[in-house]
This record gives sequence, structure tokens and C-alpha cells, in this order.
Amino acid sequence: MSRQPKILLIYTGGTIGMIKDFETGALKAFDFNDLLKKIPELRLLDCEIETTGFEQPIDSSNMNPKLWVALCDIIEENYERCDGFVILHGSDTMSYTASALSFMLENLSKPVIFTGSQLPIGDLRTDAKENLITAIQIAALKKNKRSYINEVGLYFEYKLYRGNRSSKISAEHFEAFKSPNYPPLATSGVHLTIEDDKLFPTNRKKLLVHRNLKTDLLVIHLYPGIDEKLLTSTFENTDYSGVILLTFGSGNSTTVPWFTRLLKKIIQRNIPVVNITQCTWGSVQMGNYETSTTLKNIGVISGKDLTIEAAITKMMYLNSQNLSPKVFKTIFETSLRGEMS
Repeated sequence: MSRQPKILLIYTGGTIGMIKDFETGALKAFDFNDLLKKIPELRLLDCEIETTGFEQPIDSSNMNPKLWVALCDIIEENYERCDGFVILHGSDTMSYTASALSFMLENLSKPVIFTGSQLPIGDLRTDAKENLITAIQIAALKKNKRSYINEVGLYFEYKLYRGNRSSKISAEHFEAFKSPNYPPLATSGVHLTIEDDKLFPTNRKKLLVHRNLKTDLLVIHLYPGIDEKLLTSTFENTDYSGVILLTFGSGNSTTVPWFTRLLKKIIQRNIPVVNITQCTWGSVQMGNYETSTTLKNIGVISGKDLTIEAAITKMMYLNSQNLSPKVFKTIFETSLRGEMS
């Protein structure tokens, strides 16, 4: 008989890891060593579950690149002996971490599935149990004796999304995440439906872990009437390795001369400037309108349909590789991990 898939459950913190003390009403951290006692339904899954996590669980608002590296370390240390990984994570920054790990874990051939919940695992109406059970089930899936999923995914409220295509869109509803510009990889209903044509093909290369990230980025959200003095001071008196512009519509910005002049100076210093849209759905298409043609002509890079989470983490990843401006532009505008169309 073939052995059961071995899944490593990694707890970082977040709402899903809390349970209510019914005597006091207070929330306290859940002991994941008692996982099978608290959620006996997990015994029905055809897999072996191990647990680990951060020594000090954190609120996901405190997630940072050092902890992304710590997650990569855990995955790399257990990569050969485990068939899949499920990361329990607070929902607020989950898409950032999923996007970052998609770039940091090159040649991934096993599933790394993020999940969490809007309500604690001990709450009467919690969404935690379904999210956890199905995320583990997805991570354990096999096809032709190999992992069915071999990328970083995010599972929430009956949908598995590509991690670097996801964004949190609600702090109130159970359906907290969406993948605006790419369809779900799987849907959980009466049956678990996997969209084979949306998945990454099987990969047999050796896992490469990229631990160096440059985090000194400027993210500028454009708005009508944005102040010249403020932007001039920010651009000229700050050290940074890249700029991400959140522009209007399909990548449009103001054409006032001072703004173009500022961007030109940045690009002439070999600092990349990337254009992504403020819109949740859709893509940057520089050159469609006069208000984006100027950006294209001075060398602004198209972020196409990247989420803000993917744009930031992709720039962190590429900025650490000492690429020439021309090579950086070419690679940034190319899909590396399925993050852009």
C-alpha cells in the first residue's frame, strides 16, 4: 500500500488560531497539538498531519519579510519528507505573504496553501473548520503519484486562488478574498472541482529558495490634486530602490509637466517605476490614452494586471538581484509565477 500523504500544518497566528474560553468569554491561543481532539473530522482525511509554527504567534499586521524567510526555512527543512504545506495566517496580510512566497520559492513542486478565518476556530458560527479541513484536503491531493497542486495557493470560503492573484476584499464577510483577474484554481461544493487547465504544469526541478528581499519601496497612490511639493520632497529626499504608482483606470496619470519631470529624474537614476491600476479588476494598458502614453515614453514599466500585493513583493524580489534597468523591465513585465496575464 502507498503511504498516506504527509501534510505539515504551520501556524503563524491570526483569528483561525483562537478559541473562546466559554467561562470568561475571552479568546485564547489554540493548542495545535490537540488539533485532532478539537476537530475530529480531520481523521476522515486520507493524510497524516503534523503541526509546527512560530514560537510566538503574531497578528498578521506584524507580518514582515524576516518572517517570510522563516516560513521558507520551515518549508525547505521539511520539503523532502512532506507532501504539502498548509499555512495558517491572519487574513489581513495573507495575500502579501502568499505573493511573497510564490517568488521566494522557485521551482515549487508541492502545494503551499494559505488559509485562515474571519471567526475564531471555537466560535459557534466559525468558518475556520471548513477552511482548514478543505485546505488540508487540497494540499494532500495526488495525481499520478505526484502533488496535484504545485504552487502557492490561498483557500478561503470554498475557493482556492493562486496566492499571487489574491486580494482581501472584505473585513466583514466570510468571502473575504477574491482573485480579480484570474479564475479560481478549485471550487469546493458537494464535490471538490479542480480546474486542471488553470494549474501550473508538473515541475521536476530542484527547489530554490530566495531569501534576499529589498523592502525600501515607495508606493504612490495618485489622486486628483496630488501635491507637487509633497511628491518632490518625497522623491528627492528619500532613499529607495523602486517606485510603484497606483494610477487611474487602465494606467493613466496626470500629464502636468512637474510630475513627468519628477518621474524622468527617477528613471534616469536607474530606479524602476512600475505602473499598476487602482482598479480591482482590469489591467494597465499604457498608450491607450494620451494620459498614459507619456508614462510609456519615459520608461515607466507596465504592471499589467498585478495586484498591489504581487507588485510590491515582485519588486522586492527582483530588486535584490542587481539587474540592469533593461533586464529588470523585461523580467518585471513577464509572468514568473503566474502573477500576471
